Amino acid sequence: MPSRPLHVLVAGGGIGGLCLAQGLRRAGVGVAVYERDRAPDARLQGYRLNIEPPGSRALHDCLPPALWEVLVATAGDPGERMGIYDERLRELMQEDPMPEATDPTGGAHAISRVTLRRVLLAGLDDVVHFDKELVRYEQADGDGQGEQGRVTAFFADGSSATGDVLVGADGIGSRVRRQRLPDARRIDIPAVGVGGKLPLDDQTAAWLPEALTATRNMILPPRDFLFTAAFRRRQDPEIVATRVGEQMRATGLEADVVLRDAKDDDYVMWAFVAHRGSFPGDTAGLRGQALRDLVEGRLTRWHPALRRLVAESDPGTVERFDFAAARRVRPWPTTNVTLLGDAIHFMPPVGGMGGNAALQDARHLARALIDVDRGRSPLLPALQRYEAEMLDRGFKTVRDVRLYTRMAVSQSRALRTTARTFFRLCGAVGPLRRAVFAD
Repeated sequence: MPSRPLHVLVAGGGIGGLCLAQGLRRAGVGVAVYERDRAPDARLQGYRLNIEPPGSRALHDCLPPALWEVLVATAGDPGERMGIYDERLRELMQEDPMPEATDPTGGAHAISRVTLRRVLLAGLDDVVHFDKELVRYEQADGDGQGEQGRVTAFFADGSSATGDVLVGADGIGSRVRRQRLPDARRIDIPAVGVGGKLPLDDQTAAWLPEALTATRNMILPPRDFLFTAAFRRRQDPEIVATRVGEQMRATGLEADVVLRDAKDDDYVMWAFVAHRGSFPGDTAGLRGQALRDLVEGRLTRWHPALRRLVAESDPGTVERFDFAAARRVRPWPTTNVTLLGDAIHFMPPVGGMGGNAALQDARHLARALIDVDRGRSPLLPALQRYEAEMLDRGFKTVRDVRLYTRMAVSQSRALRTTARTFFRLCGAVGPLRRAVFAD
């Protein structure tokens, strides 16, 4: 057994860091999160996140049951399959429908990032410390008798915190990674993305084609790329609050606080991606309507519904984002400082794969640290097993996302023609489609 209760420091209060904190707190392991944002509501914006079954299992395992129920009930259905179309909305392929999950733990969920953040912060008032920007850390030597030295994190306000483990969950610009792995590099991806939201109400539903409201879609024209997905909540948050409010209050939580800002309207999200070389060079400062108009101007020969989807989107939701990916790193000598999520294997924002990877990291790391706290494993071997699995799985995901992004922004007409022909063939030949896309 450890000579003292384990205490874990987490630098960063994003999806992965908070999921880890919930899992450790639920198991009774000491944990403190240090977040550079000044307040809990600093990040209450963004698009929905597709939580795939591995991410669902991570959230189910780490969250208290009442919060897991809230998350499922306030989520939307991500669509039973993916559709692939050309720019005139001519179908190339439809994935086979996913088997309906009888247990939400094994299902997929379209979750509002606002709601997810509220849920992940719930019950952690004494765990999450805001306005704490990590500057550096120091590791103390062990006692030579098998007792691992501790680690101290230092913050920009002059304060510090000491624990047995430091987890860098501080995102793409991770200072923990910078100090721990100074040779880690990023790969610049020549892509520019623009995203926006169209409200999904009776008026828009009247003219939107069913494909744009029933499934997730990839639009593959001769140049550029468009992804669309609809967000419809399964239940109204007020109904959820009524149903699970008593259960939440029994755990010291107030449903109206957890569900605050969870009442965002249904919408269709779109994400347009283009090769940076084909985009005007002076777009970095564009916002809102100017950026929306720029995208609309590149859709002149597209299906009218796709042009209207962009043209009638709320300018306040339209934003630009650049793409980058982490270069794979070799396994490093394990110490009591480790990393998860975007702090180690960041990737372009494709299909929520980065968020799901961070949740899986949190689940595996929580299990490893719980084993250490329970005396079932020494600290360093547990962290070594976590890091080996995390690096292999995380960088395989980075590789896949880079492949998808490369196809989306390719300026080769031959490659586009080949890809469209391949999808059309898969759409026509069921055994081939299932062999390629069964996973």
